[in-house]
Amino acid sequence: MIIMVRKRGILKMLGTVAAAGVFAAALFAGVNVAKEKSVNTVADGNWGLSFQQEGEAPVANATAEYLAEYNAFYAEKTDKKVLYLTFDAGYENGYTGKILDVLKKHNVKATFFLVGNYIETSPDLVKRMVKEGHLVGNHTYTHPDMSAISTKEQFEKELNQLEEKYEEVTGEKMKKYYRPPQGKYSESNLKMAEEMGYKTIFWSLAYVDWYESDQPTKEEAFDKLIPRLHPGAIVLLHSTSKTNSEILDELLTKWEEMGYEFKSTEELK
Repeated sequence: MIIMVRKRGILKMLGTVAAAGVFAAALFAGVNVAKEKSVNTVADGNWGLSFQQEGEAPVANATAEYLAEYNAFYAEKTDKKVLYLTFDAGYENGYTGKILDVLKKHNVKATFFLVGNYIETSPDLVKRMVKEGHLVGNHTYTHPDMSAISTKEQFEKELNQLEEKYEEVTGEKMKKYYRPPQGKYSESNLKMAEEMGYKTIFWSLAYVDWYESDQPTKEEAFDKLIPRLHPGAIVLLHSTSKTNSEILDELLTKWEEMGYEFKSTEELK
């Protein structure tokens, strides 16, 4: 069963751009991975996770070994309490400044995966991200379903346009980190990204935080984000979330109290 969920913010701001909330299916409904810890080696389509036990990495619908063939990751294979904090941003909803303040307070370097609309409309925030040592990653220019793109020319266009806009705003070359919109991908996508010099970054922990008019409570957020944290986690949050902006300080404190160290995606291996 696949649940189709629309990520309203990106629809609102990008018009013709495909709905991003499809990855909810991957997180919660498209995660019918076998209970035993054996999964498909290859899984074109929706990124999927199945949480088996509290404090342990979820089982994904593609193995870490398979993804590694294409320089792709969804978590670090480690027993050390480290995590990688990432944010997806299709538009600015008024909360990124507060999020950046909290990250600065905790000396945490996050990765912000941005689309063209965000860089065009919020250049000052993009510059601040860079100035404060955060990594800006490529979330494509128009946020399409990249798994539906079969030609190398069109795939490269989505990433190259975003690179060009980023360089125009910051004066710097964009570093080669890519997150597929909606968590949708294909093996050919992974190969094309690798050929462009990119690391493809999925995630091993996220929750439903993108509905602008139906934000989760602090308790609902913590119920997902505390017990499911695990060594080597790549955490995906949305910077458009009011709840995330309000809980982030306490959330980072709790993770620190659990003994976790925050690392930059650039340290991922």
